[in-house]
Amino acid sequence: MLTTRSFTANSFTQDDTSKDQEEVLLYDSLKKPASTVAYQEEPTLLSTGISVLDRTLGGGLPAGSVSYFSADPRSMSEVFLYQFTQSRRTFYFTTGRRPKFVLNDIINLGFDPSNIIFVDVYSEYYFSACGEMSENVGNEYIDSKIIEFTEYNLRNIVNDSTGEEINLIIDSFSFYMNLRVNPGLIRQLTNVIYEITKEIQCLTHLYGHKGSIPERMGNEIFATVDVIFESSLETNSDKLVSKLAIPKIRGMVPSPELIKFKIGEGVQIDTSRDIA
Repeated sequence: MLTTRSFTANSFTQDDTSKDQEEVLLYDSLKKPASTVAYQEEPTLLSTGISVLDRTLGGGLPAGSVSYFSADPRSMSEVFLYQFTQSRRTFYFTTGRRPKFVLNDIINLGFDPSNIIFVDVYSEYYFSACGEMSENVGNEYIDSKIIEFTEYNLRNIVNDSTGEEINLIIDSFSFYMNLRVNPGLIRQLTNVIYEITKEIQCLTHLYGHKGSIPERMGNEIFATVDVIFESSLETNSDKLVSKLAIPKIRGMVPSPELIKFKIGEGVQIDTSRDIA
């Protein structure tokens, strides 16, 4: 037998009033009294490891910054990464080569490798447990597993470095953005990196090659990160000229100037203003 339920005007009024009260309480709970809000006038700056670059930036990069280094692959801009390791203990994720080859390059350029702890993503992905070249490249399941492997190591780093200033370097992040996975997994990895960087107030450098990633995904990365470095290589009539732009630095005013650099004993930055 069906029954009916009658509502009175008062019942609606009471429900509406209760709802309004809940919304007011929720709003109040989200507000913070002005006296309890802590304002930090200037960000804590951490050295990049390149003193001339630090001076150009006004002292370094804000602690807790995620940077994306968009590099012309012809410019040898990976040397920036090698010199970044000189500032503090660095967890260096290698995706394009075995760590021993990266280490050789670092040593041959005269850098001290004692600060570096490698995370060998390359071998985990490209080689089997027996040390043979894997045939699973491009397999969606394997591609998703390498993201899990990376996130697992990132979380272990957080546990291992509490209270310590560190760098995180991923060389290169283009590797992840070209995996055959749901784009949501790449976004999840990016979020994990971002949250960890903020949590432990480290400097994180994501290295990427220009022209190697889909434009939409690249734009999402540019929107997420705090700092953008862009290197380019130009050919003049008689020489090659490498230039660095820094169009974005959250928490600071980015410099409109282009910076000339060359690779010698590390990164050598030209401080002159004429870069024609």
